[in-house]
Amino acid sequence: MSHTKKHKRHHYNSNDGRDEDEHQKHHLSKTIEQPIEEPVIDPSFDWLARRHYLTETYLIDSSMFSSPKDLEDFWKFVQKYQLFQQRRKQPHKPISTNADQQRSNILNIPIIYDKNHRLNISITINKSLTHNVPRYDMTGEKIIDQYRLSSVRLAEFKSIIEYYFDFNQKEKFKRIHKLRQDQNNLPIANHRRELLEELKIHQVILIAGDTGCGKSTQIPRFLLEAGFDKIACTQPRRIACISLAKRVSYETLNEYDNQVGYQVRFEKTRVKSTRIIFMTEGILLRQLQTDSSLSDYDILVIDEVHERHLFTDFILGIIKCLITQRKDLKVILMSATINIELFSNYFENCPVVKVPGRLYKIQVNYLPIKVEESVGKTSKIDAKPYLRIMEQIDNKYPSTDRGDMLIFLSGMAEIQGVMEAAQSYAQEAQRWVVLPLHSALSLEEQDKVFDMAPEGIRKCVISTNIAETSVTIDGMRFIIDSGKVKEMSYDGKYKMQRLQEFNISRASAEQRKGRAGRTGPGVCYRLYSENDYLSFQEYSTPEIRRVPLDSLILQMISMGLKDPRKFPFVEPPDMTAIDSALLRLQEQAALSTIDCSLTSIGSMLARLPVDVSIGKMLIFACIFQYVNPILIMASALSIQSPFLSFLQCDPDTITRRRPMMSNHGDPFTLLNLFDEWIYVKSEGQNTRTWCKRRGVEEQRLYDITKLRRQFQDILRDYNMEIDYQQAKRRTTLEKREHWKKKQQLKDLKSEHDKESKQRKFLKLEVRQY
Repeated sequence: MSHTKKHKRHHYNSNDGRDEDEHQKHHLSKTIEQPIEEPVIDPSFDWLARRHYLTETYLIDSSMFSSPKDLEDFWKFVQKYQLFQQRRKQPHKPISTNADQQRSNILNIPIIYDKNHRLNISITINKSLTHNVPRYDMTGEKIIDQYRLSSVRLAEFKSIIEYYFDFNQKEKFKRIHKLRQDQNNLPIANHRRELLEELKIHQVILIAGDTGCGKSTQIPRFLLEAGFDKIACTQPRRIACISLAKRVSYETLNEYDNQVGYQVRFEKTRVKSTRIIFMTEGILLRQLQTDSSLSDYDILVIDEVHERHLFTDFILGIIKCLITQRKDLKVILMSATINIELFSNYFENCPVVKVPGRLYKIQVNYLPIKVEESVGKTSKIDAKPYLRIMEQIDNKYPSTDRGDMLIFLSGMAEIQGVMEAAQSYAQEAQRWVVLPLHSALSLEEQDKVFDMAPEGIRKCVISTNIAETSVTIDGMRFIIDSGKVKEMSYDGKYKMQRLQEFNISRASAEQRKGRAGRTGPGVCYRLYSENDYLSFQEYSTPEIRRVPLDSLILQMISMGLKDPRKFPFVEPPDMTAIDSALLRLQEQAALSTIDCSLTSIGSMLARLPVDVSIGKMLIFACIFQYVNPILIMASALSIQSPFLSFLQCDPDTITRRRPMMSNHGDPFTLLNLFDEWIYVKSEGQNTRTWCKRRGVEEQRLYDITKLRRQFQDILRDYNMEIDYQQAKRRTTLEKREHWKKKQQLKDLKSEHDKESKQRKFLKLEVRQY
């Protein structure tokens, strides 16, 4: 905008003011109607009083402010700017509107220096908004702008906007600078060149990085910056996939881009432009079924391989075969406590990159539990050892010395027992915030553990082994390790899996200890003796040697691996376990009894992402044309129970839940819950409150809905899905017969309930001679 144009604009506005003065004199005085040129800027000018006018006129339609939060932040900045101007001793000099127009003919730089030239950003306000052109509403009435700015005020407002964005930009540069410093201070940063050089030479490399070295977040960043485009990173749990994807996108400055994404069951952020994808092992296995060569990826990063999950070992076996066919595929195995010799030999002496050292020193204290406290009168855990440590921390460390605590327990019942006692202590001491962490919690409850504790208050997170590797909580300084873990084991007598408590391995103990010492010196309290620690197994027993192999064997045969006994497992399972799995699959009609080939039912079961028994429920539901209820039951049984534990519910919650309980078992109880939830939702009621009052996690019900839709799609692919909404309509006679049968069932149930309420007598067993 030239100086001449500015002069013409001012002349136009002045004439316009004189022509319309008489028309508006009863609405607005002449001093307000015409812009006033102030000789200097008044520091006491109230910008906030004109907030609505300025927002509606200049900011609301601007692309620079994309959300209401951006506008709110801007006006907070304006408030601080206004306070700063009021504290100045001298009034601010007027902002020259033509200083930028006087430029050198040689370098085209301003002749007159102004501090605004130091700003890294410049904006232009729409010319139509600066001409003071009269504005009219929809009825034709003129809009009187009582807060209209003069050209000097408008120039100052433009400068305020530029100051705001310049300030934000500098703050971002500070955060980026600190982020790069933190990245360079991580132990893994010193091995970047070594990692990339080894990756150029070898197909498979093994990274044994100590806990806290930064391998999970930095390795994907190294690969992205090195030019790799198709990177797949597997994690054992979905919560780790989501949190790591967010962190890596932040560290690679791709928070608002799609280069880093994740894919878990029911949810994904993956698009065509995604270069790094975090996924669970199950998702990668499903992709292997449709693309056996994994052509979508150039490099695979398998994290936490020490956990030795069932499908992890299977994927490693497939990768061992795949790298012989795809010489361009690169593989990185990572863990903090990995059996180096085992995995290196498995991949033909692949190179090992060791990343030693933690950020800070960790002190280990062995405090074995007393005999009288380890075995109480009831099965409930004794919380006294944990409370003693909390009290010891309060006495030894001042509240100003920051640092939170993480307690590892074996299961939900143990967490609830310790949590009740810890909360009572916290209320008395007023120095702790106690939070649980386990897989049965809602996502909202799980996210609470990442929140900051108030000043002078410590956070105490009581967790299962989910926090051992999958979740990293910043600020942890104190660790209490119970030395116990619950794992699935198979009971061959009852042909069922059940959770059993075991001692952890030494590798797991080191993983737990490594959760401390990330932000400062840490302390690990082990509630067992050093001799107990030395007696632990070096590594955890692989899941492939603890659980039934039915689903695994079915997947292998469906992928063309006809003889599972010849598959190159990292550590092969017992042959009897494989034979038992083959026999059970034959009993389920999934495999042929002649040559163990895949049957038509087995082909469908292999595609269903559920247990074999649940998959068969879906197939027979289609055969008997009873799809909808079975879809709901199968979906509900395939996920975490939506009901919160009875230990977490008060009596009123249990009472409200009782009408949904079925005497026929959990599947029918879950069906009743889902149907009732759908009904409440259709009535327009607040389902969140309804669920909370009954101790139900609503997110699980949404998961049931998603999984049901997924099952329907799979059944439709086989032309077996039946649209239950278009089922055959009953005639009047059929409806009457159906009502009579329903009444008979109700009568039978009432009689059964009356008999069950009567007191029964114990029978004395008489020994026969």
